Amino acid sequence: MADKQISLPAKLINGGVAGLIGVTCVFPIDLAKTRLQNQQNGSRLYTSMSDCLIKTIRSEGYFGMYRGAAVNLTLVTPEKAIKLAANDFFRFHLSKDGQKLTLLREMLAGCGAGTCQVIVTTPMEMLKIQLQDAGRIAAQRKLMPQAVTPGGPVEVKSPTAMQLTRQLLKEKGIAGLYKGLGATLLRDVPFSIIYFPLFANLNDLGKRGVDGPAPFYVSFISGCMAGSTAAVAVNPVDVIKTRLQSLTRGSQEDTYSGVTDCIRKILRNEGPAAFLKGAYCRALVIAPLFGIAQVVYFLGVGELILSYLPKRNN
Repeated sequence: MADKQISLPAKLINGGVAGLIGVTCVFPIDLAKTRLQNQQNGSRLYTSMSDCLIKTIRSEGYFGMYRGAAVNLTLVTPEKAIKLAANDFFRFHLSKDGQKLTLLREMLAGCGAGTCQVIVTTPMEMLKIQLQDAGRIAAQRKLMPQAVTPGGPVEVKSPTAMQLTRQLLKEKGIAGLYKGLGATLLRDVPFSIIYFPLFANLNDLGKRGVDGPAPFYVSFISGCMAGSTAAVAVNPVDVIKTRLQSLTRGSQEDTYSGVTDCIRKILRNEGPAAFLKGAYCRALVIAPLFGIAQVVYFLGVGELILSYLPKRNN
């Protein structure tokens, strides 16, 4: 993040604003990623991201591309706020007298941020994936009725986030919302270890002088490059996490008992290339998300909002 000191409330607002803007812009691509990652050999409906989006619009309408967006828009604020604020917190406490962090300490700060964020990320993704994939399952029922066995926690055509949440809590307790926690940690911790040091070093290359800040466009480009690189690097784990968290699937599609079982079955039935499913979609989602986040921090949106609030109270 930028080197300027930002208060915790401002960091939380910055993370929330960045998350809301980013999710609104790229959510359709994220939906395509989920559906591409979940489809298995013998039950493929989509050949590419564009094919998935076109078929989604035709069968579900324009707003079908935003299935599950409400969950993300509700929870992305605390998720991104925790991630970005935690990284700043760990970087501050790992620095020695304000000196530049070593690469190892930057990676440790990223590790801490990734670990903290899964508190919100896991249930958010758990609900989002069910809602995003519901259209794919419905399309399979129409086009391949023999390929789908009704299942999952809620036997309704279009489950809502509240229906899913109530059913999961009723059947499995809070653990139901945290299915795939291990896979989420395996994805988000390495992502943060890669992203935050890479962004900091790329951003430093564009600074004006030794102590001057980098221009906002440098922060945006650095955020995009670091985000897309980290996203592609951890995509195999993202495929595993998506498969583990999906509760409804076709009868011809594999079920998994855990991370190891998922890896083994994917390698056996689909080959190593399956771990790269949706990689370019994920890069297209993550790059602008984190580029926007860095620009929001650079512009000081959180500080601006906080400075305006007291005036409203006078």
